[in-house]
This record gives sequence, structure tokens and C-alpha cells, in this order.
Amino acid sequence: MNYSELAPDYIRAIAPYQPGKPISELERELGITGIVKLASNENPLGASTKAIAAARGALGDISLYPDGNGFALKDALVQRYGVALNQVFLGNGSNDLLELAARAFLTVGDKAVYSDHAFAVYPLATQAVGAIGVSVAAKDFGHDLDAMRVAAVERNVKIIFVANPNNPTGTFLSGDALLAFLRALPQNILVVLDEAYNEYLPEEKRYDSVAWLKEFPNLIISRTFSKAYGLASLRVGYALGHAQVMDMLNRVRQPFNVNSVAQAAAVAALQDADFVQQTFALNQRGMQQITDGLRKLKLDYIPSYGNFVSFKIADAMRVYRRLLELGVIVRPIANYAMPDYLRVSIGLEVENEKFLSALKQALT
Repeated sequence: MNYSELAPDYIRAIAPYQPGKPISELERELGITGIVKLASNENPLGASTKAIAAARGALGDISLYPDGNGFALKDALVQRYGVALNQVFLGNGSNDLLELAARAFLTVGDKAVYSDHAFAVYPLATQAVGAIGVSVAAKDFGHDLDAMRVAAVERNVKIIFVANPNNPTGTFLSGDALLAFLRALPQNILVVLDEAYNEYLPEEKRYDSVAWLKEFPNLIISRTFSKAYGLASLRVGYALGHAQVMDMLNRVRQPFNVNSVAQAAAVAALQDADFVQQTFALNQRGMQQITDGLRKLKLDYIPSYGNFVSFKIADAMRVYRRLLELGVIVRPIANYAMPDYLRVSIGLEVENEKFLSALKQALT
């Protein structure tokens, strides 16, 4: 018997998410050391020492279930953003938030809109509940908000996913453009604004999306502690939104979806503004280093507002494999309909230099 046939057609049709290759796997495959991983948009500084200390402090209680309501972390987010406690939702990473939004509000035959070249979880989350994904053609590798609005209204869409900045292209939408987009939509369409890379925006590009919650009860803001805060392995993210929307997310989540170590570390990380500023400054310098290097190699790239940059290169998979042989892991993004591009995360100065040196060798 083929047991896969017991699953619905829409589940069998899913192509599983492909994470970045881990260092340990490359070490096993090639028997090399000193590998630089620039594939998963992780924080090269690691995590805040305060967050690490808090995580260690929580280890003594790992025999106990975590606070299923996440009060301490929710309260810290309430103090940070000035929202009510029932407007905060915690997830096992921001991926959890995206999937639960689809699970709570979409069913078989419903529709969700997202952009071409947008984060792969949007179509996966949509397809996993039997809903129909509507992928709208990108504009300069970014979101075409006008086209997305038309698609949403004309096709009876329930949810729109918008990433800002977008992964893997790094493109950015201004606050004014997003605000106009929200005001043009009927309020029976939920907008999930995925701001996983929000902390990497320069000051002049920042906008206050949290303030918009007062005007838009259909807005869900999704953020994470995995990127700038450096807690990727602990899997903790959060959503801000209308109390009724957050209530629906709570009804479909696992009872203890954010563990106690993650909660403790996130509270401490949220309070370490100096670490986030150091992360931002390092990323700015590293972005300049890598884009200067790409220009010297005469390679086109997409200007990015995240902690990564995607660059165009002939025979991308050959170059990717050659970089692996040279001890550098980047990310192929053919699954984003970008077969001629690779994405490289911003690392430490020495890591960026190793990448650029290896890339130069791979091109010869």
C-alpha cells in the first residue's frame, strides 16, 4: 500500500521547505574544516550575553512545563509597544505565526495572496490547509502592492502576506506605500505584515507599523527573535494584532508552543538595546563590504535592506557547489524562481572576506 495516498492531494503536492546546509553536513561530505556558513541569515555576533545568561538561568526548571500564556514575554512586549496583553501572540518562531494564521483563517478553497520571490513559507502554509495561493508578479524583485490589491479584491482572497524587507530579495516598501495599501483594502481581508528583518532598517527607512493597529483591525504584524536578536535555535517569534484575531490564533496553537528557555532568553534579549545596535552597525559595514566586493567582480545584485544580499551569476549551481568545496555555504534560490541568483548572508568581516575570495576563485 502507498500510505502517502491517505493524505489529501494538496498535502502530497507540497514540496518541503529546504533549509540552508548546516556546517556539520558539509564537514561530513567533504571532510573539511574552517567552514563559513552564510546561508541562513543568522546573526554572526551570536546572541546577547544577557539572553544567554537568562537561558542558562531557566535550565533549572526544564522539568516543568513552560508558562503556556507566556506572561513575562508578553508583558515585556506590551511595555515595548504600548499594546494590550490580548493583542500579543507568541509563536515557535515567526514561521509558526505564519502557519497558524493560515490554519486559523483559511480553509479548503479559500485564497491567499503573496508576491513572486517572497518567503517560501507563505505558499507552503496556504497549501497545507488546502487553500489556493495567488502569486502576484513582482516589480523589480519586490512587492507590487497595486497588483496585489487588485488580485485580492477580484479573487475573494482572505489573507495577504507581505514581507518587509522581503526575503530572499531584500527589497523594501516604504511606510507610506504600506499605509496607502492598507487603506485601499476592505477590512475583511487580513494582512500579515512579516517584519522579520525590521531591526536591520536604517533610521530613515523606519516606520511605526504598531501604531497602525488602531486603524486596521485586519492587520497582523509578525516579528521574530531569530535574526537581529540571535535566538534562531530557540524558535521564538511574536505577532501583534486585534484581540479577536489573536484569540483565533490562540485557539489553533499548541498549548506550550514556546518553551521556557526561549521565553526567558527573549525577555532578556528585548532589553539589550546595545546588542541590537551592535548587530545593526555590523550589518551595515558588512553589507558595504560584500556589495563593494560584488561590484569589483562585476556581478549584479539586488539592493537589500535585510542581513543578506542576492546576486546574479551565470551557472549559479556550479558556483554554489564550488563555494562549498572552498568551505563557504551560501543559499541557492532557484526555488524562488530565481535560478540565476545566489543569496549570501552578511557575516563577520573575516567571513565576508573569505566568501569574496572564494567567489573570485569560483568564477575562474
